[in-house]
Amino acid sequence: QVQLVESGGGLVQPGGSLRLSCAASGSIGSINAMGWYRQAPGNQRELVARISSSGTTSYADSVKGRFTISRDNAKNTVYLQMNSLKPEDTAVYYCHGLIRRMTSLRWSDWWGQGTQVTVSS
Repeated sequence: QVQLVESGGGLVQPGGSLRLSCAASGSIGSINAMGWYRQAPGNQRELVARISSSGTTSYADSVKGRFTISRDNAKNTVYLQMNSLKPEDTAVYYCHGLIRRMTSLRWSDWWGQGTQVTVSS
């Protein structure tokens, strides 16, 4: 099995910063792209940021210039640095990985359990 465990969520005031981390563990053969998604109440889950295995990044327009995604391949970990946070960034943030298990030739989508980010004064 593969596990993705997020950390770093919490309550922050508008204009503040948070850093999310997501560590992948288990029977991992290889990790392709990793990313962060978020889902606010009543909304669909949306892509926030994505990073390829080679480090190419992409962002939702709503977070460009404020959020930065990075990864440490040696630690199987992806990060999301969130600056200049706004109330509309409030959501549950989910980590995603496109991962091939050691015992498989197939790539599969794996998700973390989610971490709450609340931006409020």
